[in-house]
Amino acid sequence: MSKAPNHKAPKLATLSLPFLWPVAVGAAMAEEGAEFYAKNVALLGEEIKINAELRPKLATANALRLDLRTMALRDYGTPGGTPTLVVAPYAGHTAVIADYAKGQSLVETLVTEGLGHVALTDWKSATPDMKDLDIDNYLADLVVAVDDLGGRVNLVGLCQGGWISAMLAARFPAKIAALVLAGSPIDCQAGDGPLKRMVNASPMSFYEEMVALGGGVMKGEFMLRGWKNMHPEQHYLADYLDLFEHIDDPAYLKRRETFASWYENPIDLPGRWYIQAIRDLFKANLFAKGEFVGLGRRLNLKAIGCPVYLLAGESDDITTREQVFAAKTLVGSADVAERLVPGGHIGLFMGERTLKDAWPQIARWLKRAG
Repeated sequence: MSKAPNHKAPKLATLSLPFLWPVAVGAAMAEEGAEFYAKNVALLGEEIKINAELRPKLATANALRLDLRTMALRDYGTPGGTPTLVVAPYAGHTAVIADYAKGQSLVETLVTEGLGHVALTDWKSATPDMKDLDIDNYLADLVVAVDDLGGRVNLVGLCQGGWISAMLAARFPAKIAALVLAGSPIDCQAGDGPLKRMVNASPMSFYEEMVALGGGVMKGEFMLRGWKNMHPEQHYLADYLDLFEHIDDPAYLKRRETFASWYENPIDLPGRWYIQAIRDLFKANLFAKGEFVGLGRRLNLKAIGCPVYLLAGESDDITTREQVFAAKTLVGSADVAERLVPGGHIGLFMGERTLKDAWPQIARWLKRAG
């Protein structure tokens, strides 16, 4: 018995030709009926909005305190007491990770929990004229920020913002009252996480070629595509199916748009800064070894004598707990607290559970320590 002819196969085959993709999809939608067609049109509109129109925006009212070359320093709360400086990650996404949404904001949590004056480093995307900036340039602007806040602060470093905070605390220990390192890779060769394995397996020429492709700047878009390609089934299939299923749910769309406005809009990094971080920190691990030179001096973690709080995520596959908790034996402080919380990397800074359970405790710890 012969098989019935497959009428859909020729249409779907045209998907290999980008010009004919809308024709093929349009024909398939017509066969499925008006409701399916309407959902796909809505999906297309939402995708355009997410990928081309939305932009990240800090959620909590703040005042611009300083406008430096590398960052805008933003003030929250009311001045008084020891200021708390939140050093956001400078790793491809904006500082919105620390002030994500109303009721889901780290800086809002810290202010609400009684840290009256909180400041945030709102790092700028690197422009071509910034391609030769290095770690020293960012350390120098952090010193300016600390001095403008009165010369002595609590530092809360998030991810990459943590290792540069630790550098500042090692270089100028008298300026730091207390130090929080959240998801921060202090010993980049500790443990056996996937990011460590990936960095070690890739030759420096790979990173140098990516920087060259960006004209001397490490493009945030390159990094974002790289992360997505590590989990293609999630980012290129599951996310789209999930969006399709919830296209008529306004609450879901609002949450999705808030996240996409931050995640889908990466920032660029100076090529020299990026190469230095990969080569000297992630590969050679010079900071943990006490061999990294910052602002003219070899930095020794033993110089950090202030109270230190270490926060890590149980399933963090970007900065493993070993890379964070290694700081306990590397710093000179006799007062080191540590906490392991459920969840992954991003959840450390914007996860509702961690903001409710862990960060209020950290705020109280900072009030006592600072």
